[in-house]
Amino acid sequence: MGILSGLFRSRDKPTDRTAGSSYSFFLGGTSSGKYVTERSAMQMTAVYCCVRILSEAVASLPLQFYRYTDDGGKEKAVEHPLYFLLHDEPNPEMTSFIFRETLMTHLLLWGNAYSQIIRNGKGEVVALYPLMPDRMKVDRDEHGRLYYEYTVYDSDDVDGRKGTNKVGRTVRLQPHDVLHIPGLGFDGLVGYSPIAMAKNAIGLAIATEEYGSKFFANGAAPSGVLEHPGTIKDPSKVRESWQATFGGSGNANKIAVLEEGMKYTPISISPEQAQFLETRKFQIDEIARIFRVPPHMIGDLEKSSFNNIEQQSLEFVKYTLDPWVSRWEQAMVRALLTPDEKKKYFFKFNVDGLLRGDYQSRMNGYATARQNGWMSANDIRELENLDRIPAEQGGDLYLINGNMTKLEDAGIFAADGNGKEENSDEEVLELEKQEDQRPGFRRRGQ
Repeated sequence: MGILSGLFRSRDKPTDRTAGSSYSFFLGGTSSGKYVTERSAMQMTAVYCCVRILSEAVASLPLQFYRYTDDGGKEKAVEHPLYFLLHDEPNPEMTSFIFRETLMTHLLLWGNAYSQIIRNGKGEVVALYPLMPDRMKVDRDEHGRLYYEYTVYDSDDVDGRKGTNKVGRTVRLQPHDVLHIPGLGFDGLVGYSPIAMAKNAIGLAIATEEYGSKFFANGAAPSGVLEHPGTIKDPSKVRESWQATFGGSGNANKIAVLEEGMKYTPISISPEQAQFLETRKFQIDEIARIFRVPPHMIGDLEKSSFNNIEQQSLEFVKYTLDPWVSRWEQAMVRALLTPDEKKKYFFKFNVDGLLRGDYQSRMNGYATARQNGWMSANDIRELENLDRIPAEQGGDLYLINGNMTKLEDAGIFAADGNGKEENSDEEVLELEKQEDQRPGFRRRGQ
């Protein structure tokens, strides 16, 4: 352990803060010259839309807490305290939807989601409170053990009580007191902020949006130079007069009347020449690529059609949502369950409803499952959020088509187990004779 602890301590305090537990963004500077942080990035509609889609998707998925049964199946552990906390109300101030939406937003912007675990005297989890990622520091002590250090301000609620008057004090939390869901990272402990990693792309999107705003604010006309053949005593007054008369989108297309031989010469290229609109559109696709969200989900339908939009939605569930919910499930098992409980319980987000496809495809799938005997009527009704049929009325029966049989039993009605015909010729003749003697019976062809 001495050797391992020495290796752990070597990465306690990385020199580059973007490789550690917090992100300075190097003062938020980007190659476009725009200031980018997690909060300023949310002012971009594409970033806001991607974060909202993913956070609301994870928050709206049914989150269930299951127990393994003795027969190898599973059942909902509704009597366990964690079921109510995560399914309904993690703390007295939040619903489960708001709690998960908040943590997922933190995860998408800062790359980490933290929540303080409140336990009672028995060690049972009684509440979960979100913590701001930009105030959390993850480090190791001199023995190589992890700890979490959180900065608390006056308005914060810590340990279920209002904070003291001390401003900016730090609270040290042990790993069993923190639910930590890390995003993509290099050390497996702390995730990297997607906004920090893609700050140049987001900065360019902000710059193009600001350019468009200023373009229309200046009357949707290129800037230029007012030339006068003589000397102007007060150039600023002429400039302000021109701006007041022709500046702003409300003054667009006004006819300018120039006096005293003045001449207006534009010096800027047009937005079309600068491919302004194409740049804005590309940056929207770039931001969607960062969060792995299909462009049609943020309003870009250029490459979507009725033939592929459903497939893109299914891919969104499989390749975008599934990795996120797996992080959630495994992090909750690691932090909220005891070693003994980990053998008996597990968490599960139900994404089956998002993978069902359209109504006709679902009905065809249900019909196949029902006719082949691996789904009952109640199994189907539960997936469709319908009331169950009572068991005495056959709701739990598993049925198969009567015209299906095993290959080895295909000739069971023609021969017995020894391959001998069940009815000899004499027996067949005797049966026909008995039929002929039945009153009113007439054999075909007679």
